[in-house]
Amino acid sequence: MSDLLIENGRLVDPSQGIDRIARVLIREGLVAAIDPNDEDIPPQCTCIDASGKIVAPGLVDLGVELREPGFEEDETILSASDAALAGGYTSILCTASTTPVVDSPGAVEYVRQKAAKANGVRVYVVGCLSRQQEGDQMAELRLLADAGAVAVSDAPRPMCNDALLKRSLDYCRMLKLLIIDRPEVPELAENGVMHDGQVSLVLGLKGLPTEAEDLAVARDVRLAEATDGRLHVGPVSTMGAVDMIRRVKSREIPVSASVCPHNLCLNDKALESFDSRFKVHPPLRSPRHVETLIEAVVDGTIDAIQSGHMPRSREKKMNDLNLAPFGAATLETTLSTVATFLVDANRLDWLTAIDRLSTAPARIASVPGGTLAEGSPGDVVIIDPDLTWVVDAHQFRSHCISNPLDAVELKARVTHTIVGGAVRFELTPGVNMLANA
Repeated sequence: MSDLLIENGRLVDPSQGIDRIARVLIREGLVAAIDPNDEDIPPQCTCIDASGKIVAPGLVDLGVELREPGFEEDETILSASDAALAGGYTSILCTASTTPVVDSPGAVEYVRQKAAKANGVRVYVVGCLSRQQEGDQMAELRLLADAGAVAVSDAPRPMCNDALLKRSLDYCRMLKLLIIDRPEVPELAENGVMHDGQVSLVLGLKGLPTEAEDLAVARDVRLAEATDGRLHVGPVSTMGAVDMIRRVKSREIPVSASVCPHNLCLNDKALESFDSRFKVHPPLRSPRHVETLIEAVVDGTIDAIQSGHMPRSREKKMNDLNLAPFGAATLETTLSTVATFLVDANRLDWLTAIDRLSTAPARIASVPGGTLAEGSPGDVVIIDPDLTWVVDAHQFRSHCISNPLDAVELKARVTHTIVGGAVRFELTPGVNMLANA
């Protein structure tokens, strides 16, 4: 493994409160020093000149659907890994939206082995909370944890069994295992297509009411308070959810939350086009909800921004809006979306943006990363903050070519993604290159 020196870049590391021009030395896959002395730099060290660019801890995503095994037409572990690298991610948590679902040690090991073979991002497995994701019986959580699962969840399905969630929170507290819930009351959301509001009424489309999310979040945070368990809710999309999360956090309840980037920049009026690329979950809400979500990201009520990567094949998304599945490929645009609509709009500074995309998710999931402190993994993203580009979903590495920001001009782009000191992705003028291609 070669040594790597990144120099002349603007180092942005929220974990250390650093935002300045600095050099980063990586040796044997680990961060060896910030601003090393010249005599400490090996003579054969590979150098990357990051002049005019931002150097930050690699991004970490709390919930990516890899779809393999079972739905390889939507995505594979290899294609998702490649997409993640292009988006600046060095670590992702994968949900159990597969067939069979990840509710056994063997299923955990399958994903880990396939991810190791892909030789891309670090893939951390999220095991099932209930057996077969049926919500009736608790999965073998200890066995899943022993096999390497870093969290448990039935996402993208919500956990509807109150008693099972309470028992799981109690049990996982002993295992020091995170529970992730995608909050929704299915009975209220059944057959919904988009946000339930004035736009859905005019379009004649069945709505997804905010109450479906609000009630689920209220249940989740109350059980977290009662059990003192580790709970993450998200992604969230409503003012009511934000209000309840803010209240429990004021009482120092160990609850964290996340939001998707498209819920921070688009609203339900986009569905007036009847284009299925805007059919995402949670749905695009009204402008009032969007503004509340942005404020919650700014003040820290919402801890993290996750991509919401739910890939679905072109054939599936080509259906009529009522029949098309929810989903979009967003790994490759999340960072640029945040930079364009939040950083460039002066709602967030880069230090806070990197915290929401890297440092906070790593902390929530208790996985290595989110920092460039000495001795930490050499997982780095280099960003050109001034580079503008137009999204072309047909050029995605993901198998899914549906993205709500397709054809939109965004600002800031990843130029290098480095995992364990190895450059896995490099952007060159007009050419995108992957290390394992």
